[in-house]
Amino acid sequence: QVQLVESGGGLVQPGGSLRLSCAASGFTFSNYAMSWYRQAPGKERELVAGITNTGNTNYANSVKGRFTISRDNAKNTVYLQMNSLKPEDTAAYYCKAIRLYLLYWGQGTQVTVSS
Repeated sequence: QVQLVESGGGLVQPGGSLRLSCAASGFTFSNYAMSWYRQAPGKERELVAGITNTGNTNYANSVKGRFTISRDNAKNTVYLQMNSLKPEDTAAYYCKAIRLYLLYWGQGTQVTVSS
C-alpha cells in the first residue's frame, strides 16, 4: 500500500523556520522524483520545490534562497527546510511522488505563518 505521510507543519512567526518531512512507503522511493506543493485557501495548488531521483533540484521563484528540498533514500523521506518564512507562505503543503505514469500524493500538512 502506497503511503506518503507529511509532518512538521505548524504555526510559526514571520522570519521563523520549519522543516517538513514526507515519509514514503509502498514503493521504491529511490526511483521516484519527489516534489513539494502548496495550496492556500482560494488558490490553485502550486509547485514549491522538486528533487529528481538523482538529486537535481528546482524551486519556485518565490521560495528560492529560503527553502531547501532534500531527500534521504535510506529513510525513504523527503524534506523541505523552510527559512525566513513569510505570511504568504501560509498554505497546506503536500508531497508528491512521480515516476513515468505513476503519481502519488500525500494528505498534506498545514503551515501557518503569523504573528
